[in-house]
Amino acid sequence: MTPALHSNHPQKAFAEAMAQLPLIAILRGLTPAEAPAIGEALVSSGFVLIEVPLNSPQPLDSIAQLVAQFPHALVGAGTVLQVQQVKEVHAAGGRLVVSPNFNPSVVAAALALGMVVLPGVATPTEAFAALDAGAHGLKLFPAEMISPATVKALRAVLPQETALMPVGGITPDTLAAYRAAGAAGFGLGSALYAPGRSADQVLASAQKFVHAFRA
Repeated sequence: MTPALHSNHPQKAFAEAMAQLPLIAILRGLTPAEAPAIGEALVSSGFVLIEVPLNSPQPLDSIAQLVAQFPHALVGAGTVLQVQQVKEVHAAGGRLVVSPNFNPSVVAAALALGMVVLPGVATPTEAFAALDAGAHGLKLFPAEMISPATVKALRAVLPQETALMPVGGITPDTLAAYRAAGAAGFGLGSALYAPGRSADQVLASAQKFVHAFRA
């Protein structure tokens, strides 16, 4: 069984999750009916970071189900763009807020509610601004335009403890180069889960990612 994330303090909870397995499962398109089986496939593989993007069908219902079934995991939402959405995710039990962009108001709202917040950035200016606002880590998005060389350059100037997490087009084969450049973890999208994919298929993909990361 995956160890529980004991801390209610967001920074500590995020640090615990990152220490266990710093891979965020991005379940874009997940339905509430699929959530229990897909969640089980992920958690049984070692995942403790799970996000349901808000442009999925009934995302708050899926988040609530995942939170109830896997209280030890750090579950929340992706594609969070507005302060009201932060409040809705919190009300559903979510503790994680991930955005494709850096919106200071969204970061502040998440921090005020004791949630882990990972805004999306693509430049040093955005990265430093997001850290100054209190972001717990940085989603490097889209990774297709942020090469390992760019990650290495960011790592050279950002605080050493900053969690840099490339997201977008990440596959088991591309993990190693980004890790060598200084990536702390990754957000995994369609290579891990896509609408219509069975729990068994997600389990197989999850295990490939875990093996590639730990190798």
